[in-house]
Amino acid sequence: MRIIVAIKQVPETSKVKMDPETGTMQRAGLEAIINPLDLYAIETALRLKQAAGGLVTVLTMGPPKAESALREAVAMGCDDAVLLSDRRFGGADTWATAYTLAQAVRRMGDFDLIVCGERATDGDTGQVGPSLAAFLDLPLATYASKAEWMADGRLRVERLEEDGRQVLALPVPALITVVKEIASPRLPTLRGMKTAKALQIPVWGPEEIEADPGRIGLKGSPTRVVKIESPKLTRAAEMLPVGTQQELDDALARTCQFLRQIGIEPKNGGAA
Repeated sequence: MRIIVAIKQVPETSKVKMDPETGTMQRAGLEAIINPLDLYAIETALRLKQAAGGLVTVLTMGPPKAESALREAVAMGCDDAVLLSDRRFGGADTWATAYTLAQAVRRMGDFDLIVCGERATDGDTGQVGPSLAAFLDLPLATYASKAEWMADGRLRVERLEEDGRQVLALPVPALITVVKEIASPRLPTLRGMKTAKALQIPVWGPEEIEADPGRIGLKGSPTRVVKIESPKLTRAAEMLPVGTQQELDDALARTCQFLRQIGIEPKNGGAA
């Protein structure tokens, strides 16, 4: 059983700033961490490995410093890691990123499952996992809140939906993206940290994964950020006193009147 976990190293979200001229994230000087939602993907892969045996390989694309994210994942229990790092990968959007990861997975050979976090906190698109599944022509289950092996070798997945849960039986190889409800990520262990420190992590560029130069990095990215700006609050507001029951009734009446003016009918006819 071989499981691949695709992760991303992201800046601390509380300190992120955008360059208004280029429309790109200013990463210089920011502390980098494993994308928080990818920690749940790592934990899911490790639990599935414990249930059926095998190996867990962690994969990421990024600058050389992204190696630290891979070592942290190994310290948590992953068996090995691969870093995709080359200046030609720089500037990739979600489409080019998914293509690059797919080429790396193809080089790795046979596998049973790919696990990804639901989304990355820096881009917040949730597109890389599904796009990776599309490039590899894999069965896909997104928003997985539970995953376990079935006796026949398939993967039983529970997906979170707006009005409940959907249960799927996925043939493998497959890809799932997980939400934080699936598990609580474990902490690195001392033994794991020693293993991670000694691990030789291969670094692959476009040549090693036989990537088309026109489909990677900025050149292979159809998405362009043309403008960014901070939202401005322009709505006028009126403070309504509600210290007494009469004031509360008056405030509710005025609110219902306003809603009707803009075409919204209050529930229960606006009754308090």
